[in-house]
Amino acid sequence: MPTWIEVTLRTFAAVAVLFVLTRLLGKRQVSQLSLFEYITGITIGSIAAFVSLEADETWFRGLISLIVWSAVSLGIEFLQLKSKKARDMLDGKAAVLIQHGKVLENNMKKERITSDELLELLRMKDVFNISQVEAAIMDTSGELNVLLKKEYQPLTPSDIKLPVTEEKIPMTIIMDGKVLEDSLRKVGLNVNWLNAELEHLKLSTNEIFLAQVDSQNQLYVDRYEDHIQQH
Repeated sequence: MPTWIEVTLRTFAAVAVLFVLTRLLGKRQVSQLSLFEYITGITIGSIAAFVSLEADETWFRGLISLIVWSAVSLGIEFLQLKSKKARDMLDGKAAVLIQHGKVLENNMKKERITSDELLELLRMKDVFNISQVEAAIMDTSGELNVLLKKEYQPLTPSDIKLPVTEEKIPMTIIMDGKVLEDSLRKVGLNVNWLNAELEHLKLSTNEIFLAQVDSQNQLYVDRYEDHIQQH
């Protein structure tokens, strides 16, 4: 078999195996990965490249290594689900960097966070004045979560005892010019209601890229021509 055909087939095989293993390992953003998961991701990628390009007969061992690494990762995730101690050991613990408005310098040193980095992380949370912060906690993912002091928190309807109606997730009812009838039924509407709304807007479904309806049955329409209407 020509080398280029063999490399092509190996690459397809590596991609297929990698896809299956990635689905098994679950969905996480890079910022949410634990240290072991980050190492596993890099290693699995390197092994997949080896499987694709290695010319000798040992390439098949790479597939075995892929499976073993993924099995170990799955085993560790299962252990973390069952044991708080395992989670603390493998992922570490969240670190409190600000408490009761006071910066905890010792905790910052343990996390190797400088004052500049702390201020930058706060700015990423739209906090420019550290005096407004009641508490700040760095999670194991490296993300900083900030609690503002009560007087600087946004006003909510419950603060002024304002009654509100239940808010539901908007439902997509048209996508790529196709009506999603199941979605219409889930919100208690039907095609006749939709046709009446579209007739009022003088639109047909094939003109619409995306349409959603909210909990108040308000229709949002995005046309292919980038003319946005709301009714």
